[in-house]
Amino acid sequence: MLSGVNVALGVSGSIAAVKVVELAHELRRRGANVRAVLTESAQGIVHPWAVEFATDNPVVTEITGGVEHVELCGVDGWADVLLLAPATANTVGKVAAAVDDTPVTTCATTALGAGVPVVVAPAMHEPMYDHPGVLDAIERVESWGVDFVDPRVEEGKAKIATEEAIVLAAARAAGDRPLDGEHVVVTSGATSEPIDPVRVLTNRASGRTGRAVAAACYARGADVTLVHDGPSVPYAETTRVETAADMLAATLEACEDASALVSAAAVSDYTVEPSEEKIRSGQDLTLSLEPTPKLVDEVRESFPDLPVVGFKAETPDSDDEMVAAARELLERVDMSFVVANDADVMGEDETRALVVTTDSASEYAGDKQGLGLRVADELAGVLSD
Repeated sequence: MLSGVNVALGVSGSIAAVKVVELAHELRRRGANVRAVLTESAQGIVHPWAVEFATDNPVVTEITGGVEHVELCGVDGWADVLLLAPATANTVGKVAAAVDDTPVTTCATTALGAGVPVVVAPAMHEPMYDHPGVLDAIERVESWGVDFVDPRVEEGKAKIATEEAIVLAAARAAGDRPLDGEHVVVTSGATSEPIDPVRVLTNRASGRTGRAVAAACYARGADVTLVHDGPSVPYAETTRVETAADMLAATLEACEDASALVSAAAVSDYTVEPSEEKIRSGQDLTLSLEPTPKLVDEVRESFPDLPVVGFKAETPDSDDEMVAAARELLERVDMSFVVANDADVMGEDETRALVVTTDSASEYAGDKQGLGLRVADELAGVLSD
């Protein structure tokens, strides 16, 4: 997602600076090259040697005759994106006023003047975050095209956003955005059909692939709606559902203004009339299963021209069988392409899949984040055509 991207990481004196080592590691795990710039206050919280170890690069702690701010963030400078994480109220206010009295704010002024993308992840106590001057500064800086990663407001603090949210924001700011202006709806994970107030019918889908697709579409510039039985995520507007009927209703609503649907969820094929009371154990029990409507069929009927990407999990004896099953789905629903995979990868970190169109089938093998990017890039090609 950040392969080959040069990230200048500006660290200011919030206690959240203790997280910068892990953040730098995560940026590098996603493929980025990282060079850090620390304010004097930040150095009182995290030692520059620790940051140097995490980035595998020397750390800028002062601006010298080497004009480090220009070398990093100037026109034709090293950085593809300047990431201020954490950014204190003091730093945000200085950036808004073009005050350059720390290495971090000097890099920010240089980056903004040179057209280098800037991402800010604020962290401070909640009353500081709510101060009218800080809010005005954020609004002003945002008006210049700077992306803010909203903090998590908890326990009276505006805590720095998660590493995932910050990394994705950096990827979105620095990378190509072929899905800019598009609204992509993604369904993800399993649905559950209640049998009684305690028990459900469900499946082994973890939702990792669907979330990876949603995150990749966001990184590629799309506005994303994620429909799943899970928590809110920082990269998408999230609609939480439980049953197949819930997911169908939410997906149809989200598709009203969508550019495309990626149907990655493992939707229950059957439902049952639930008991209002818990069914007692130790007795023979027969459940009468009823088929649920096929989500992709219902979407196609309601939105005949909407580009739809399908996922098809099978337990095949060969790739030819996977391709045949994928093509049957592709032709029946008039899909743009189908991702076919072996059901054995459900819940695993690694996956192997075949991206199937009407006239080709190409293999992907690797982690699910990489598969998400592959799907996002294929979708971008579909929408550009």
